Amino acid sequence: MSPLPTFADVQAAARRLEGVTIRTPLLENERVNRALGGRLFIKAECLQRTGSFKLRGAYNFLAAMTDADRAKGVVGWSSGNHAQGLAEAARLMGVKATIVMPSDAPALKVANTRASGAEVILYDRVKESREAIGHGIAEKTGATIVPPYDHPWILTGQGTAGIEIAEQAKAAGVTLDAVAAPCSGGGLATGVALGVQGLSPTTAVHAGEPAGFDDLARSLASGTKQKNEKLSGSICDALLAPTPGDVTFPLAQKVLGPGLVVSDDEVLDAMELAFREFKLVVEPGGAVALAAALTGKLPVKGRAVAVVCSGGNVDHETFKRALGRAKA
Repeated sequence: MSPLPTFADVQAAARRLEGVTIRTPLLENERVNRALGGRLFIKAECLQRTGSFKLRGAYNFLAAMTDADRAKGVVGWSSGNHAQGLAEAARLMGVKATIVMPSDAPALKVANTRASGAEVILYDRVKESREAIGHGIAEKTGATIVPPYDHPWILTGQGTAGIEIAEQAKAAGVTLDAVAAPCSGGGLATGVALGVQGLSPTTAVHAGEPAGFDDLARSLASGTKQKNEKLSGSICDALLAPTPGDVTFPLAQKVLGPGLVVSDDEVLDAMELAFREFKLVVEPGGAVALAAALTGKLPVKGRAVAVVCSGGNVDHETFKRALGRAKA
């Protein structure tokens, strides 16, 4: 791999993932288009295996490892989507996986991770460090740490969704003006940018973030990595990385346009519209790019725009709160 990943690396990832990941649909709705005055497409990664895009990067990482390293197993840490994606990738490849998860993680996500065959180690997120626990396991067993976003194999795996977006738009006779994807540490957004722009160089790509946790948007504006003041406090629990990654940020400076920042209320409205008009269940973090399009922060009028709805692993109470915002 080159120091910064390239489109060729995303193409290699696509070959590894062929027949493994779902080619999720690129959806369009006539009523929504009329209201926005343009063409809005949703890349429905909430329909991906394990309910989010995370399987793409995790499987690509494992497939790129040597046989000897795979035999020693892998270890990761996550409260949700990365845990489930890594556990399922390991199951598919016959690799032992150990996942460090907080003891207060949603019971369903813990159960799903275990159901894929991973060993789950629970920790107290107030008193303990998941990174320290994970590194300790790796040192003791020789297992390879699989990070959630800040690695070329991870982000190029996520970038296969970008290749699909560009190919699906072309099949529909559309040249996209812009694409947006949710952003936590930046693996999905930068990967999608590589994939999209490798096939459609004129398409701008943006990252969407929740207000108060817009470290990438501020980092891109300032030219230096910025940190979020808080570690919690947004409904978008999947997007609360404290700062851009060491791999993802320099790549973001090359391939991403200005960041898009949305409020929790705008996210809830986007979740409601995704369900009502597209029949999709989208988790809060998965809806930020859609929220940017619906609010005009990512202009759609007179343009063709695609947004990634990156995951659908939402708890019942949060989803009911979103649906309760339906307008009479």
